[in-house]
Amino acid sequence: MTYTTDRIGSALRGENPTVLRRLTTSFAVIGDVQFLPGYCVLLLDDPDVEHFSDLSKPRRLAFLADMDVLGEAVQLACRKLDSGFRKVNLEILGNTDRFVHAHIWPRYDWEPAHLIPRPVGAYPRGHWHEPRYALGSEHKQLREAITAELDSLVNSDRTQPPPRTGG
Repeated sequence: MTYTTDRIGSALRGENPTVLRRLTTSFAVIGDVQFLPGYCVLLLDDPDVEHFSDLSKPRRLAFLADMDVLGEAVQLACRKLDSGFRKVNLEILGNTDRFVHAHIWPRYDWEPAHLIPRPVGAYPRGHWHEPRYALGSEHKQLREAITAELDSLVNSDRTQPPPRTGG
């Protein structure tokens, strides 16, 4: 069995090469495809949970907090590495894989104009299978940048509320 057939189990066993970092309830992984450089996935650490609504409220909130951290890390890393970076899209779909996960898609000014306002799913299906978009050694700097941002965010004191302004 390869990591692609058991993504969460392989992450739990330390055998998933796409894992960037373990978070509170999940694993931050870099996507198998990189037609939008920096694409990541957040995998809930329990492969038997199929529906977000099956999680307890505290666990749902913790997963969403992990999604926030990964989204911010992708944003910070991609902004530093590509001047065409625009924003990050966050998605929890669950239409294909039967485990809880979220997609973190960086979006860029250099994307085809007709795709910029559309969801990533509007990209041609070939983008998910063409070898030129596959995760590879050329993504080492990107992986390291996202991991460094994750480490920085996780290690910073993010539990403090923002300072109050005004009266």
